[in-house]
Amino acid sequence: MSGDLMIYIIAGLAFVVIAGLGFALAGDGGGNVAKRAKQVAAGTNRVGTAKRDVAHQRKRQTQQMLTTLREREEQRRKSLLPKDMKSKIAQAGLSIDVNVFYAISAVLGVVCAVLAYLSGADGVTIQGIELKSRALVVALAGFVGAFGLPRFALGVMTKGRHKKMTNQFADGIDIIVRGVKSGLPLAECLRIIANEVAEPLKSEFVSLTDNLAMGTSMDRALQQFYRRVPLPEVNFFVIVLTIQAKSGGNLSEALGNLSAVIRSRRMMREKVSALSQEAKASAFIIGALPFAVMTMVYLTTPDYMMKLFTTPTGHMILLMGAGMMATGIMVMRKMINFDI
Repeated sequence: MSGDLMIYIIAGLAFVVIAGLGFALAGDGGGNVAKRAKQVAAGTNRVGTAKRDVAHQRKRQTQQMLTTLREREEQRRKSLLPKDMKSKIAQAGLSIDVNVFYAISAVLGVVCAVLAYLSGADGVTIQGIELKSRALVVALAGFVGAFGLPRFALGVMTKGRHKKMTNQFADGIDIIVRGVKSGLPLAECLRIIANEVAEPLKSEFVSLTDNLAMGTSMDRALQQFYRRVPLPEVNFFVIVLTIQAKSGGNLSEALGNLSAVIRSRRMMREKVSALSQEAKASAFIIGALPFAVMTMVYLTTPDYMMKLFTTPTGHMILLMGAGMMATGIMVMRKMINFDI
């Protein structure tokens, strides 16, 4: 065997050995790399899962905190709402005494009872069962006159007064904003509102400034203001002034934003009212249609219509019709009334 051939064989064997070692080392390294990649991926997944769990837990805690704060604010508002008759009379803008109101209620109850007695209503009999006697009708009329009509009138007056006050409130806040920007103190701005704005907002700010002048703290005076006028706009105003009094800040900017929010709420309320007018007109037509049909039928054939009022079956039909109409009116009222 020649020397050159021997060199070639040795070189070939060396190449095979080196290639085998390289292949073995490369295969093991690939396994390690794959294993390391799996470990990194598993660690990344665990870190991502841990981050998602932390974020989810933080979100749940935030929601619970907001719910707790909302419940506390609702309880605070309910605790400040007036429950006595004197406060309800004051909300309606009346200056009468509680005893006078009860006296007027008693007089209305007596008048309604007398009118029911003079009408000669002996009650309604259905299928031989007497549902109402004459004494019960008189007592029911007296109860409605004494407890229903006065409180209904009080609610209507309160609602109208609150509506006027809501329309005036943004202008009053703008007066405070301009006064604060010009360098006037908050008490002086409140006094300007008490002197310049129209009723019914004027009287409420007069009471507020009088309480402050007598030494009442701002927080307590504002709570009394909200107790007299339990409106969302007034609640926002009280919160802004309370926070500013405790922590400071730019009062003119905060009240300017509040004025913009109140105006936006009023515009949204008016827009919803305009959009719901069609539904209200439809509800009015549907509610008035049975009475119009009954009147026209009575004018053409009175004997046919009087059977509803003179027979037990007619009484049953009238009672069922009144119940279904009341249910329909309540449903339509819920559908077209929006609390904004």
